[in-house]
Amino acid sequence: MTAIYDMTRRVTMHDMNADMAYDESETDIPDFFTDSNQQYHHGKPQYVNPQCIDFFLQLIGSRFSELRIVELATDLITPSVLYELANKAPKLQYLTLDFSTAMQLHDFTDLQSFPSRLKSLTICLSENIFLEGFLRKVYTFISSVETLHIIGTYEKVEDEEEEVYETVNVFKLKQFLPNLRVVNLWGVPFITDEHVDAISSNCAHLECLCVNYCPKVTGSCLKLVLQRCRKLKTLFLAHTSKFPKTKCENMFYTAELDNNIVKMVDWEKTRIEELDIKGTELNAEALISILTRLPHLRWLDASWLENMTDQVLEAWQNSNAMGSLQFLNMDTCDSLNEQALVDMIKRHGHQFHGLCLGGQHKLLEYFWMNMIPQLRNIRVMVMGIAEDCCPKVVAKIHVDQFIDCIAQNCPRLTRLEVRWDDETLRFSDKSSKFIDVLRMKCLMLHSIVLSDGQYYELVRSNFERADRMSVVRTTEMCRTGLLHCSRYFNQLLFN
Repeated sequence: MTAIYDMTRRVTMHDMNADMAYDESETDIPDFFTDSNQQYHHGKPQYVNPQCIDFFLQLIGSRFSELRIVELATDLITPSVLYELANKAPKLQYLTLDFSTAMQLHDFTDLQSFPSRLKSLTICLSENIFLEGFLRKVYTFISSVETLHIIGTYEKVEDEEEEVYETVNVFKLKQFLPNLRVVNLWGVPFITDEHVDAISSNCAHLECLCVNYCPKVTGSCLKLVLQRCRKLKTLFLAHTSKFPKTKCENMFYTAELDNNIVKMVDWEKTRIEELDIKGTELNAEALISILTRLPHLRWLDASWLENMTDQVLEAWQNSNAMGSLQFLNMDTCDSLNEQALVDMIKRHGHQFHGLCLGGQHKLLEYFWMNMIPQLRNIRVMVMGIAEDCCPKVVAKIHVDQFIDCIAQNCPRLTRLEVRWDDETLRFSDKSSKFIDVLRMKCLMLHSIVLSDGQYYELVRSNFERADRMSVVRTTEMCRTGLLHCSRYFNQLLFN
């Protein structure tokens, strides 16, 4: 029994508000379990012996009757477990089926029941395990699903010419999911424009579409998708690419999105509010065509774009399409010059809630000291360039002035990242006074990410003395972005 209770410890937290303490004795286990994770144990696949499965089946009826969230590894995806969940856990709404480590599936010939009140279904694919036999048994039970995650094997593909198997029949699956609002096809190497087009043909209520890291998507489906799905507000196309190459310590990708196809889309007729085109190589004309015709855009990730130039930024501003923009990520857009960004912030800085301008060696002390007072409503801010990134920053940065300026002008700040290393930052023993001011003025600040070094240790010790233990982090362990500001962030989360 101890093995079962240890196995069912929650590893992830979705929407629960309080932690529950688990005891190894059966009498102390609470009756109000609502979240159970049988997927991994300390980061490794958990092997489950048949005896444990029998005990788990008993627990579903006696202890897990209020279950709402379940994550199952391959060994626990059996007809008997699914039958018990369908009949003994009527409140189950979020189900994850992880086939990523599967070597062989169970026999689902006798599968007659499956949870039928699901709101979210996550399927983690294997490289060579075909799921059609299993899915054929559950198609009739999943019509209530509103959020679909299909998590692919993009990270495991080592060779471009390696054969990729279509392990899920998307054309058939979409026929049984008419109520989808959020579709996340993350890193699925066999997904093409035809698959995306097929999904849109049966999903009139679609509001969020994510095809990040789908290397075969060229954008030819976008025109029809946006015409059919009038409610679509969020479109993520990040790293729709094929050939990886290294730049600094990050991965940069050569995009497969077709510039001519993208320009033919009627962007002005859409309701797109959130767009992610990170890591693509759309040319300047395509970027201007997209950005100047999205009047409702409030969230944009345009990081790692070599063709994001001053001309693109100027055309975007002159089109009056930036009036609704609140969150902007232009991390490592090397082609932008300082003056273009100064003009943008002077015109629109008051409306920004999130701004990421990290990775740009041209933006130093003078720029930030003049621009921070323009960002009165900022909540998320990223600045600086990472250590060992070329070209090397030669000028020294007086970080105390930054901290004081932020404290005086940005009272709503919640997340701050400063990437310059100790060799670039100038500080002293008196820096603690400026950190005190920041801590007292920015009361909502709950994340400061700094390069590991003496200044990091100084800031961390300051916050820890004030019993704020988890605020200060290092760039090696944490990176600040704007994804959490998306309206569909919670729906797009998957373990």
